[in-house]
Order: sequence, then C-alpha cells, then structure tokens
Amino acid sequence: MLEFAVTAGMPLLLLLLAAIAGPSSAFVPHSPSAPSHTQIAPARRVVLASAADANDAAADAAAPPAAASEDETAAATATEPKKNKATLGFITFDLDDTLYPVGPVFTEANQAFANAMHRFGYDGIQPNDIAETGRAVREEMAAQSSDQQAASALSFTDTRLRAIRRQMEGVRLLRSLEDVAREWATPISGLSPVVVDNCKVFAAKEVPDSQVQAVYNAWEMERHHSAERHLYPEVIEVLETIKREHPGVVIGAVTDGRANPLLMPFTLAPYFDFCVSWEDDQGGRQKYFQELNEATDGEQLMWIYEAALDKYRDFESLRTGLRKRDDETCEVGERDCERIWVHCGDDLAYDVGGSAACGARTILMELADKYEQTERVDKRKKARPIWDLMSKAEIEQREQMNELAEKEVTARVAFLSRLPDTINDILEDIDQQVR
Repeated sequence: MLEFAVTAGMPLLLLLLAAIAGPSSAFVPHSPSAPSHTQIAPARRVVLASAADANDAAADAAAPPAAASEDETAAATATEPKKNKATLGFITFDLDDTLYPVGPVFTEANQAFANAMHRFGYDGIQPNDIAETGRAVREEMAAQSSDQQAASALSFTDTRLRAIRRQMEGVRLLRSLEDVAREWATPISGLSPVVVDNCKVFAAKEVPDSQVQAVYNAWEMERHHSAERHLYPEVIEVLETIKREHPGVVIGAVTDGRANPLLMPFTLAPYFDFCVSWEDDQGGRQKYFQELNEATDGEQLMWIYEAALDKYRDFESLRTGLRKRDDETCEVGERDCERIWVHCGDDLAYDVGGSAACGARTILMELADKYEQTERVDKRKKARPIWDLMSKAEIEQREQMNELAEKEVTARVAFLSRLPDTINDILEDIDQQVR
C-alpha cells in the first residue's frame, strides 16, 4: 500500500517542484506534439526579423527618394534614343585618286595596252602612246570649228578607242609605205601624195574593229586589277566602319571614267551597292559629254548625281516594300531631311560642285602627301597626269569651276582613317543646327 501511495503521489510532487522552479525547459515534458525550446526560438527570431523589416519599409516609404548615381544616370541617358537625330542614309564615292592613286593604275593599264598591241603584231608601241595619241585626237577635233560639238561630246572611252585605232593604222601605214618604197627602189619621202593617200586607205581597212576592241578590253581589265592592287590600305576598314556605324546605308560610286567597284571582286565589290558613270548611258552619251564640256558650274553637272539618286531610290524601294517609312516626311538630298547624303571625292568641280547642287553634303578628299594623289602631285610638278586626255580649253574651264565649287565644301579629309569620324561630325553638326 505504501509503495502504491508513493508511486501515485509522484506526479503531484513533480508539479509542485516545477511551480517553485519556474518555467524551464528541463522540467517541461517533451512530446512530438509540443515544440521544444530549440524549435520555438527560431520561430521567435523570424517574427522579430519580419517586424524589423516592416519598420524599415515604412521608414523607406516615408523618406525622400535617393538621388541616382552618375553611372545610373549615364546608363539611362544612353538607352534613351535621341529625337530627330540625323542619320547617314546614302554615301557616294569618287574612285580615282579617292580610294586609290590613279597614277600607277594608269601606268600599268597603259603597259597592258602596249603588250596587247604587241600580241596583235603592232611592235614598237610605247605604253604612253595611248595617252599622247588620245590628247592629240581631242586637240585636233577641238581645233576644227566644224567638229567643235563632236569634240565636246567625245567620251574618254571613245577617245581611247580612236587612239588605239590610230596607233594600229600608223603601224600598218608605215609597213605599207616601206613595201611600196622597196618595190620602187625609192625612199619613202620620194613617194607621191597619191600613193601615200592610197596606202592610208589600205591601212585603215586592214585594222579590224575586233582588234581595236580587244586591245581596249585589255587596257580596261588591267585598270581594274591594278586598282585593287593599289587600293589605299585603310579603305576596306573605313567601308566596314561606315556600314557598321550606319546600318542600312546605301553605298554607291560616281565616276567620270570607266572604273567600277563592282568589277573589283577581291576588294570593293562586297561594299558597294551600285556604280554610275558619265559613260554608262550609251544613248545619251553624246548629249552628256557635250553638257560636261559646256558646264560652267555645279548645277550643270547635276544629271550624273540625279542618276545616283535614282539608283538610291530603287534600293530604298526594295528595302521598304515600295512604300515610304512611317516616319518618313522627306527624301534624302533635301536639306531638311534627317537622312543625309554625303559624297566623297578629290575633285572640286565634278565631285563637290555637282553633288552639292543635288543636296549632298560634300567631303573633299584632299589627302596627305603619303597617299600620292596623282593629280595633286603632278600639279606641284607642273606636269599633266598621264591619264589626262582633256584639251587645253577643257582644263581652263575646269579650273574656273573649281573656284566656284570651293564654297560648297562641307568638310576636308587628309587621312582616310578620319573619314568615319568626319561623317559623324557632319551628322552632329546637323543635329546641333536643328536644336
């Protein structure tokens, strides 16, 4: 009985001791359903942390917003597009003495002419004979009052074809006269004018047009090959930079000769969209070259740049699906248009004067001496370039046009590597004017 009483009284005793000691984890019975002290403490800490966060959040909401850092402000500014920013929509280039020195190109092309003449049996021809004979052809035509108009309309290609034929006929004439003189046992100087005239007729008939064209083709082919070899070192990098910095820009070539970047597959062809030449329009060639000869200012040279604008419009129509862009209210070439046209070339009259009259901003490629631009070098030497086929009257007229075009120069470039920056400077200046 005693044992039972003691056993039965033990829970009561434990409860009395717990009340005296106060709440303690040592005396709290542990059961799976009752959380232990280690379980409750973390829960209490979480609740306290949540309360502190709520207090901080309330304080933050009441406090004024903190000023953004300089980096954050710059980043936000950089992501905001500028309003009414001028963009480069169209850029055109002259080729000779702008992207490569024309002197060595013509030297090698003239050598190809001499080599082709030799292959057809015309020995004794010198490389520069094609240039000297071409000048003579134009001077003779200009000196004859009845042929003034014809001389004005004669293209450089026609001039070279005539020079090649004259060289061929000269060789055949000399051979014919030598044969007749040998048969008659008399010197050539002793032959009568009638005999000489008949020999000239015979020599002209002996020169087939196919040979003349073949020699010219050899000259023109070497012209393009040589241009690729002599391309200024920075040109490709400059073109890549322009295309990268101005996505969608149309790049064209405008030239008064036969050079064509699309026929330079290893260098320029991948970067150019089109090329227009003074000599492209076969039907209107005579009219065009007569206008070129009679022009006295840039406005009379507009037709070639208007042809370039037509090409640009064709490319833009294809890109925009034959419709204007939603934000388009003007056309490239118009002075208040956001899309800008820039023309780059080395000639004041033809490059600056003509393109400016059509609305282009102009960059005169007045390159440093290391580039050896042929015309500038020859001017300092007071010598005529080997490629120059113009008559003296044409040269004087061009100098007058150069003076008039000076005021139309937007910018000048001495180093090709500076061209992309110069273009961006022009666009920035336009933006500043708008603001």
